[in-house]
Amino acid sequence: MLFGRWVAVGVLGAMGLAAHAATIKKQPFGKTQGGKQVELYTLTNSKGVEAAITNYGGILTSLKVPDRAGKLGDVVLGFPSLEGYLKNAPYLGALIGRYGNRIGKAKFTLNGVEYKLPKNDGENTLHGGPKGFDKVLWTAKEVPNGVELTYLSKDGEEGFPGNLTVTVVYTLSDDNELKMDYSATTDKDTVVNLTNHAYFNLAGEGEGDILGHLMQIHADRFTPVDAGLIPTGELRPVAGTPFDFRKPHAIGARINDQDEQLKLGGGYDHNFVLDRKGAGMELAARVVEPKTGRVLEVLTTEPGVQFYSGNFLDGTIKGPGGKVYQKRYGFCLETQHFPDSPNKPAFPSTVLKPGQRYHTTTIYKFSTEAAR
Repeated sequence: MLFGRWVAVGVLGAMGLAAHAATIKKQPFGKTQGGKQVELYTLTNSKGVEAAITNYGGILTSLKVPDRAGKLGDVVLGFPSLEGYLKNAPYLGALIGRYGNRIGKAKFTLNGVEYKLPKNDGENTLHGGPKGFDKVLWTAKEVPNGVELTYLSKDGEEGFPGNLTVTVVYTLSDDNELKMDYSATTDKDTVVNLTNHAYFNLAGEGEGDILGHLMQIHADRFTPVDAGLIPTGELRPVAGTPFDFRKPHAIGARINDQDEQLKLGGGYDHNFVLDRKGAGMELAARVVEPKTGRVLEVLTTEPGVQFYSGNFLDGTIKGPGGKVYQKRYGFCLETQHFPDSPNKPAFPSTVLKPGQRYHTTTIYKFSTEAAR
C-alpha cells in the first residue's frame, strides 16, 4: 500500500508539472566571430513571465516580469543582438567563471605551486580573465522548464589548473522563480567561484537610475577593499556605515557619503558576508521598486553576495528598447564566495579537488507589492 501511495503521488506530481511546465522556444541568435552558430532559448511560464538565455556566455539577455498592474517589463540590462555581447564586455547577464570577482595580483598559490593569471583589471584578474566563461560558447540542451549549459574549461585555460567540467541549469517556475543550478568537477586541484552578472532595473531596462530602489541585504558584515578593490581580509561590521542594509534603504540614500569604501568603489562594489544559518537555500537580499511595485528576492546557498551599483556604466551602451544605459542604471547582486579567497586562507575555501562536486544554487524570485 505504501508503495502504491508513493506511485500515485508521483504520477499526480508529474501531471501537475506537465500542466504547468514552462514552454521553451529555441531560435538562432547569430554567429560568433569564428562562425559558430549561437542559439537563444526563451522560457515562458503560465503567467507570461519570460526569460531569454543564450548559449554564448550563458547570458541572460532579458527577463520580463509583471509590475503591480500586471504589465510585463524587461528588468535586466542587455543588448538588442549578439553583436553587442561580442563587441562589449560589461558582463551584462553573463555566467562568470572560472573565478567570479577579483583575484589579487593575478596569481595564487595552491599546493605549493604558484599559478599566474592574465591581468585584466589593473594588476588583478577579474571574472576569470580576458576570456572568461562569459565569452565562450556553451553546449546547450533543453530540459524540463529550462535549459542546461555545459562547458569544459581545459587545464591551463586563463592560467587555472585542472580540466573543469561545468554545468549550469536555468529553470523557470510558475512561482516566477528563475533558478540557476551550478555544478562542476575537476581532474586536478583548482579554484572555482561561479556566478551570474545580471544587471537589474526593476522599473524596466533603460527606465532611469536605480537609486530609488529599496535594498535590503541580510548581512551584518562586509569585506572592505583596498585601492585595487581587493578585500583586505577584514570582516567589518556594517553597523554605523553606509553598508548597513539590514533594514531597507534606498540605494542612493547614502551612496555619495564621505566614506572611504564608497570612494574606492565609486559607489557600492563590495562583497557582503551573508548571515547564514546553515548550508541550505536562504534569503540573501530583497529589493523593491516603489513606482512599479516589483519585488526581487535573491535566495542562495552561497556565503556572500557582491552588491554593485552600476558605477561604471557610462552611456555607451544602448539597450534593446533603444534607451542608453547611464551611470547607475542597473544594479547587480552576484551570489558568490568571497573575492580573492585563493589568497585569503581565512575566507571560505574555493578549492575543488578531484572526486568532489562543486554545487551551488541561486534563485531570482519576483513578486509585487501594493503602493506604499
